[in-house]
Amino acid sequence: MDDASVALRLPDANHLPSVMKPIAAFFRAKGVSAYLVGGAVRDALMGRRADDLDIVAQSDALAVGRDLADALGGRCLRLHDDWEVARVILPPGCGAAHVDLTTAAGSIEQDLRRRDFTINAIALPIEAATRADYRRFALDPCGGMQDLRRGIVRMTSPNALREDALRLLRGARFAAQFGFAIDHETAAVIRQDAPLISAAAPERVRDELMKLMRTPNALYGVRLMDDLGLLCNVLPELADAKDVSQPKEHYWDVFNHLVETVGWVDRLFCANADRTGCMDETLRLAPRFEGIDDYFGGEVGDGFDRLAYLKLTALLHDVAKPATKTIEASGRIRFIGHHIDGADMARDILTRLRFSKRGVTHIAGMIRQHLRPTQMAQKGELPTARALYRYYRDAGDVAVDTLYLNIADYLAARGPLLQRRDWANHCALIRYILEAGKRQKAPESLPRLVNGYDIMKEFSLAPGPAIGRLLDAAYEAQAGGDVTTRAQALDLVKSSLERGGDGA
Repeated sequence: MDDASVALRLPDANHLPSVMKPIAAFFRAKGVSAYLVGGAVRDALMGRRADDLDIVAQSDALAVGRDLADALGGRCLRLHDDWEVARVILPPGCGAAHVDLTTAAGSIEQDLRRRDFTINAIALPIEAATRADYRRFALDPCGGMQDLRRGIVRMTSPNALREDALRLLRGARFAAQFGFAIDHETAAVIRQDAPLISAAAPERVRDELMKLMRTPNALYGVRLMDDLGLLCNVLPELADAKDVSQPKEHYWDVFNHLVETVGWVDRLFCANADRTGCMDETLRLAPRFEGIDDYFGGEVGDGFDRLAYLKLTALLHDVAKPATKTIEASGRIRFIGHHIDGADMARDILTRLRFSKRGVTHIAGMIRQHLRPTQMAQKGELPTARALYRYYRDAGDVAVDTLYLNIADYLAARGPLLQRRDWANHCALIRYILEAGKRQKAPESLPRLVNGYDIMKEFSLAPGPAIGRLLDAAYEAQAGGDVTTRAQALDLVKSSLERGGDGA
């Protein structure tokens, strides 16, 4: 995208949440001058839902926040110790989650000019925010409304970006979120200052990166981050993947393969695919299941859902390939153990960015298992019941997610060289694993043929890890249909012990 973006028509209707009316009445009764600012105004002008409201008040934000919370039946929190910002958590049914109140430091125009991008530097007097003709009351000293129409992300000033390094990354995120371009001068400043992003708080960088992944066009956002010099400053491990060649089965080098895998996840989960045309015949072959959108919309950790985590995993899944690359005498390129080393590298990356323990485990688990779906059976064959049991046991909570990572990985590997017949066969394999896994009973739901006490008593064994391994081997055989009775389960344990094993 560039500055020649197609002009957008801003909708005329007032899309601000209904809670604005009681908020306006509150400030009117208080006699306090206040303005709605930032993302809520931007989103309303674009006809988008505004979940969070930011208000600048010519009064003590904490005192006003407490009174507003009482008036609306919410509760008030102090967000920062160093400056006065109050958050009013709103009760359900208000049309917004919370209101952030800041004490004005100077005039409203000065406040707007200190903001990051022009599209976020538009304000509405609180009273005007409830009117049908609210747009004519907008305060827009930086030309944000024109940039909204043009589809442009433009800084208010170079200093505005340098005051908070996270704003460099926010520019790329806004562009991906709205499908906007970044204007040339803004892009030049971001490229020059990109190394400053390393000074931003890791958890803030994490949130911006995941917000970008949450957009329907994360591929554009990642490519833009790379073009602006941000990607490898946020994820320096990816720099080693550039220009690393792969076997002939791969169309892209390692770096571009990772980025294109993100794009295929975008397309696999494109909303309203049939109406937008983003789901072509290739993607119609991809397996789906009832409730897939709800499943991938479920939260994993840090406030983000499975789909956002899947996209970040796509970007990192082969991160260890550069370090594990070997070239045999025959010229064959191999990346032995890259899934294991990659899981460890991902843990380090995500820990550095302050991801929650669950988020770290979620992504590392997918990376460790991402090769499994195509390794569970010989080519052209379907996995056995025992292989399926082992996959779902080992992958656990990320078993289904990993199947979709594998699909995107396959598509990105072949790129334009994708062969329809091979792709159809791959989809059939993944569909079989997906459907068989849903049919297969989890070990905890199987009838308990034997327990640890039975094994210890029958074979005079002491408690220990070996008992758990023997039990797991019995469950595995039961899930595969090889064992159906208590006697058969004990025979299996006996055979294992006679071979000198303990199920390991």
